[in-house]
Amino acid sequence: MNSNVNAMEMNAPSGIAQIRNISQCYTAVKRTLERNPLLPGISAYYGPSGFGKSTSANFVATKTNAFYVQVKSTYTKKAFLQALLREMSIPYPATLSEMMELASSELAKSGRPLIIDEFDHLVVGNKVEIVRDLYEASQGTFLIIGEEMLARKLEKWERFHGRILNWVPALPADLSDTKLLCSIYAPKLEIEDPVLEQLLSSVRGSTRRVSTNLEMLNETALENGVKHISLKTLKTLLPEGFVTGESPKPRSF
Repeated sequence: MNSNVNAMEMNAPSGIAQIRNISQCYTAVKRTLERNPLLPGISAYYGPSGFGKSTSANFVATKTNAFYVQVKSTYTKKAFLQALLREMSIPYPATLSEMMELASSELAKSGRPLIIDEFDHLVVGNKVEIVRDLYEASQGTFLIIGEEMLARKLEKWERFHGRILNWVPALPADLSDTKLLCSIYAPKLEIEDPVLEQLLSSVRGSTRRVSTNLEMLNETALENGVKHISLKTLKTLLPEGFVTGESPKPRSF
């Protein structure tokens, strides 16, 4: 994405870091909105848990005036359509066919994108076709968001899989992202690059774990009156090292 467009259109509010995955998600929606009318209108944004996909999607939904639905593991087809109609502020009728008609009509009429988060739940529950029906009826702009294996899972539904315009990967956090996250989670600390590089390596690029560890480091450092963090200081403050997400080893008594 052009950096000038990024600056004009993607200014993040206070409390949200302008990490690369916000631009990734925004590009996915924008490219699909601006597609040739003869091309399919569904894009997929995928990646491991913890890469900041939902945070990015919420922000991008606001910026693009998209409808946003986060699928729950318990959702039936009816519950999914009810959630979508609630997002549209439309009272839902009694039958599934009427719900589908109202939702697809609103998507077509408004031209607003639809972002569906946690799409894996629809795949596991064999409810993918209801989204394809919505798309076919509205010819709208859809962004589906799921885990790393989403593409493989969707291969089972060839008619849906073939309507994906773009597969956009969520990116692991890099040093630039980590510095942006520092401004939110450790704003009073001066953290040397080798510390941030060690953090990135420890958490394998997980944005969530970068944020969690920065918050923990910030609290510990301020409690100990430390503002400058070097590798030497880090060993003193966090002798156990960063939280990596690995389960703790069993204790012996």
